[in-house]
Amino acid sequence: MENKPIARTLRLLSQLMELHDENPFKIKSLANAAFKVDKLPYPVAGKKLAELEKIDGIGKSTATKIAELLETGAITELTDLLAATPEGVVEMLGIKGIGPKKIAVIWHDLGIENIGELFYACNENRLVEAKGFGLKTQEEIRKAIEFRMASNGKFLYAQVEPMANDIYQSIKDIFPDAFVKTTGEYRRCCEIITELTFLVGTLNREIALDALAESGIIDNLTVKGDHINGETDKGLLVDIQVTGVKYFYDELFRQTGGEDHVKAVMARINDSIEESENEEMIYMKAGLVWMPPELREGDTFIEKAANNTLPHLITYHDLKGTLHNHSTWSDGIHTLEEMALYCRNELKLEYLGMCDHSKSAFYAKGLSIERVLQQHEEIDHLNKKINDFHIFKGIESDILNDGSLDYPDEILKKFDFIVASVHSNLKMDKDKATVRLIKAVENPYTTILGHPTGRLLLSRKGYEFDYKKVIDACAANNVVIEINANPLRLDLDWRWHQYALDKGVKLSINPDAHRKEGFLDMHYGILAARKGGLNKEMCLNAFSLEEIKKVFELKKTGV
Repeated sequence: MENKPIARTLRLLSQLMELHDENPFKIKSLANAAFKVDKLPYPVAGKKLAELEKIDGIGKSTATKIAELLETGAITELTDLLAATPEGVVEMLGIKGIGPKKIAVIWHDLGIENIGELFYACNENRLVEAKGFGLKTQEEIRKAIEFRMASNGKFLYAQVEPMANDIYQSIKDIFPDAFVKTTGEYRRCCEIITELTFLVGTLNREIALDALAESGIIDNLTVKGDHINGETDKGLLVDIQVTGVKYFYDELFRQTGGEDHVKAVMARINDSIEESENEEMIYMKAGLVWMPPELREGDTFIEKAANNTLPHLITYHDLKGTLHNHSTWSDGIHTLEEMALYCRNELKLEYLGMCDHSKSAFYAKGLSIERVLQQHEEIDHLNKKINDFHIFKGIESDILNDGSLDYPDEILKKFDFIVASVHSNLKMDKDKATVRLIKAVENPYTTILGHPTGRLLLSRKGYEFDYKKVIDACAANNVVIEINANPLRLDLDWRWHQYALDKGVKLSINPDAHRKEGFLDMHYGILAARKGGLNKEMCLNAFSLEEIKKVFELKKTGV
């Protein structure tokens, strides 16, 4: 074994000892020894214990650990500490800018056990409430995690969007009259993007390729046939394909749809699609109505396109209000009044549903029963003060391990609506998790099932349960399912939207906003909803103020 892996192992041991608040003298001694071993001009492997003890800066205790590592491939003390530490917490030790002391606070005080949860907490401004943290530290951690995520070659749609807009504009600046479109994953509005692709239609491909090659609009640029390849300064792969104008729509169709979708459409066409005047003509040759790019995954919507029964997809302008939002009453940044005025004045919405955290969410200043009643008094006051707008009294009630909600019925009945969400014990086995969610859905006070899987894209897989059984329970109990619009969540996953809609379950595009700017995440919720085939008639927060009041009243009369 070389010196570097030995030094890394000793360093990890010292970090875990500090994380578990062990003897600071031993921690410092071990960290110094790790540094010494890393810099030695000769290998320590092959040396006897007595020889290791004589190396300057190592000492008897560390020498014993090195000898054990060389002989067995492990250090017992390290193995024990790893067993006592969540895997995600160990991974945090690799994040630049935070050491074991801060990670201990993150883990023990905030209950955060992996990098995905930490990134989410940074975005929700939760770290600033912890001892030893400030806005600057929080921002540094957030950027370090973003860099780490980018190094895996995968990006959230929301991260790619500004890069796509910049490159698109750069191409249009070079070729004002050319046809330019995004294609692939980005045009289909996939939640995860591995490559950003463009198609350029021009009268002279050689001139266009030369101009793009000399433009420097992307880094590490290379020319391969009709393609310009490279990457953004963030490390996102970029491919720009250049084609002749008369072949533009043929290529646009082929490069936009998923492989299975393109095959399914082409199987219905007997004629050539070359030199098509638009994509509509290609779909018409297949006996289909034009399909929006978001729906071009597999063959799910092919038959509906053949029967001209495609859903009229929801748009951002269809939304009349916003549900599931947080204020300074729990872990939000802006006051209830500030959130309400922003929705009315800037977003031109009709209503706001406040859903601050419930009492079990101690890490997020969850509301005690007394504070619930105090918040309701403020909402009553604001509803009298703010004209042409309404604030609904909601709560994001934690679903406990047994599926119950964390307030007694006499408090639950005081809310206009309730979002029931899982925030703890996400490692429950599938059958128990299914029973837990179904019990929460069957609670007569549950209006909306919030972010059902609890996933955090690119970092946390999410809660495993039987989707069909839970969605069927929502249908049976008249419970709406949330599409959490935070770009880290986008949960319920669009792949299950059609099953829910076919069962008659309404969906709600909820931003889970913790600040005014968080409302803008509804844009990403709309994109996910469109991929799932949602129309405005089946979207709860596309209902007008009067319509949604009736929905809430009917739900409460059924209790």
